[in-house]
Amino acid sequence: MTEHILSPAHRRIDAITPAAFAVAVFTSASLVFVVQPMTTKLVLPLLGGSPSVWNTAMVFFQAALLAGYLYAHLLQRIPSIRLQATVHLILLAAAALFLPLSITQALGDPDPSAPIGWLLGALALSVGAPFAVLSATAPLLQAWYARVRAGRPDGANPYVLYAASNLGSFLALLAYPALIEPLASLSGQRWGWTVGYGVFAAILVGLLTLMPRTGGVVQARPTKERSPPIPWRRKAVLVLLAAAPSSLMLGVTTHLSTDVASAPFLWVAPLALYLLTFVIAFQAKPWIPLSITLLAQATFTVMIAALVGMTTGQWLTLLGLHLLGFFFTALMCHQQMAARRPAPDRLTEFYLLLSLGGVLGGAFTALIAPVVFETVLEYPLVMVLVCLARPWLGDRPTKRTVWLMTAGLMLAAFVPLLFEMLRYDPPLRAAFSDFGLTTTAQIILGVAALCAFLIRDRALMFTAVVAAMTLSAHYIGRGYDWSLTERSFFGVMRVAATADPKMGGDIHVLMHGTTLHGAQARNPDFACAPTMYYAQTTPLGQAAELIQARSPGAVIGIVGQGSGAMAAYKRASDQMSFFEIDPMVDRLSRDPKWFTFISDCADGPIRTVLGDARLTLNREAPGSYDLLVIDAFSSDAVPTHLLTREAIEGYLKLLKPTGVIVLHLSNRNLDITLPAVAAARELGAAELHQVYIEHPEAALMAEASTEALVISPTAEGLADFRADGRWRKLAPTEVRPWTDDYVNLFGAVMRSMQARAG
Repeated sequence: MTEHILSPAHRRIDAITPAAFAVAVFTSASLVFVVQPMTTKLVLPLLGGSPSVWNTAMVFFQAALLAGYLYAHLLQRIPSIRLQATVHLILLAAAALFLPLSITQALGDPDPSAPIGWLLGALALSVGAPFAVLSATAPLLQAWYARVRAGRPDGANPYVLYAASNLGSFLALLAYPALIEPLASLSGQRWGWTVGYGVFAAILVGLLTLMPRTGGVVQARPTKERSPPIPWRRKAVLVLLAAAPSSLMLGVTTHLSTDVASAPFLWVAPLALYLLTFVIAFQAKPWIPLSITLLAQATFTVMIAALVGMTTGQWLTLLGLHLLGFFFTALMCHQQMAARRPAPDRLTEFYLLLSLGGVLGGAFTALIAPVVFETVLEYPLVMVLVCLARPWLGDRPTKRTVWLMTAGLMLAAFVPLLFEMLRYDPPLRAAFSDFGLTTTAQIILGVAALCAFLIRDRALMFTAVVAAMTLSAHYIGRGYDWSLTERSFFGVMRVAATADPKMGGDIHVLMHGTTLHGAQARNPDFACAPTMYYAQTTPLGQAAELIQARSPGAVIGIVGQGSGAMAAYKRASDQMSFFEIDPMVDRLSRDPKWFTFISDCADGPIRTVLGDARLTLNREAPGSYDLLVIDAFSSDAVPTHLLTREAIEGYLKLLKPTGVIVLHLSNRNLDITLPAVAAARELGAAELHQVYIEHPEAALMAEASTEALVISPTAEGLADFRADGRWRKLAPTEVRPWTDDYVNLFGAVMRSMQARAG
């Protein structure tokens, strides 16, 4: 390449060019990854708050990223950088026609029996163009940088800009739950993103004015022969190394969202860690060397394998364990991928392969696995398979490694064998009662984990022991012997039979994720007694009986069907409707093989309206309900859009003047009570609160500790509740009410943690 003699002014411009490129890449990446939680939050209320909404949306964003990378790759066929830039700016301007971002109404309301197609179509029409064009910016700028800086040391490694891109993405995702979501409304976020889009376009125009002056390289003038093509074997390895972390990211998200809440502040944690691994892997001198990554990955993998099927109240401990395991596994894959990156002239092809792997991994977890697997097996399955990416030593294994592998396999296999032995040997089972069978199993698996760790440099042996441990952990952590397991877009529902002598024998229990959502005794003497949260002693049961005592016929609506336990309260003169988003739940609760609250216990027919409750309740006649029970849960938490000021205002419009809303607020990890109280007070409604603690001597499933808030448009509506000393007025609160434009779930977690610590 011919050296160019630059003037002092041009040398100054030449010196700032790398920083200008880094700023442009950083800005575009920040916009790309802020829009993901923001857009998904916009669409979430239409699909019931399920974590599957986020996973499906992630597949869309990965596919749009692939489209953007393909466009960037094809654009390199244009010789002139100036012409490439002109095309890109034209497309940026065209995509701006979709701003500010909003969810299209062209497709109507989603069909709850087939939501995936609607969601992908709505996202494509709403945000597809701006997202795809923006996502192409990072590889485009790196390709331009390699050409503009040709002949300089930094021009030989434009991949460093990829670290800047992922750093921008990482910081943007951290800012969303910590700053953007708590401080800005959704409308403010939408307009802020629009301004950011315009700022980026201005930065890009400014950058283009610099490029012709940095050595005059505006045409493709090769200085050496093009590097050899990437072999197909290496392409396949690169795709697989990219697919595994993408799949695990969504698997960890599902695992996390099922037990806490379906919320952007929880979704972004795995995605942020995923991006951080790119930052580290593509640094010139990585903060974490591969040797340390491999050691940490083996440590956390064996710990997860021993615990993956088990649940515990220490959700923060498990959260940290799974996130660290995911982080080091993704980092291991991305560092090995970075070691295989091609020469800069094949940069866009490399990113195309990376993006293809991301789409395939995401599609497997979000679209294929829910159809193939009845439970969430995709996360532990990929966690096991990715161990094959660890080092393979070519020499023969020593006797020590063979013995360690054999010991690990035998210990893992002994755990389910022990459980089966105890099932048929009551005296032996009693001998374990003092120490605890689960504790014994965990100790055995802990020794197996140590065996696996000691052979971590033998990928095949290590993988075999980890797989055996994972199977055993799932076996002992399954809880019940499940009679039925079904999976839909909205989650995994399972039914099992368990014995309770106080309720006449067998009881059928309904589980969503890891949360018990209903139970019914099979003995005819107890079958029509509402159980758990719906027992007559709980706030929900109290409300039903107080409302029914007012008149011989009541109009009752229940959001969330579960096992149908509330149907046991229906009298012949009452009208009762369930509002349920998941057709599978309606089918299970109406099947007498599993539950008979609706088919046998209710006196008269019961209506089920399918769809998200906010949408379907809007079609109900105003002023027609005596009682509305909001009991919809996505595993352990109420979807937030059912607790906003607008939602409560909508419920109040459906009530008769003395009608009542009951919000069921029980959950393990969130304070959702105070925002609901604040919303009711802002609307001028009357409200009372109760926390009911189950009786320690009651049958196991007879009742459950329950927290509820009762709201009425008038003080008269709560007169009989106020006369019952169990319902009380909460103290004034400074917590801000949630709205359709503002939800602060991060604050809800913090308040819950502070309450437990206090």
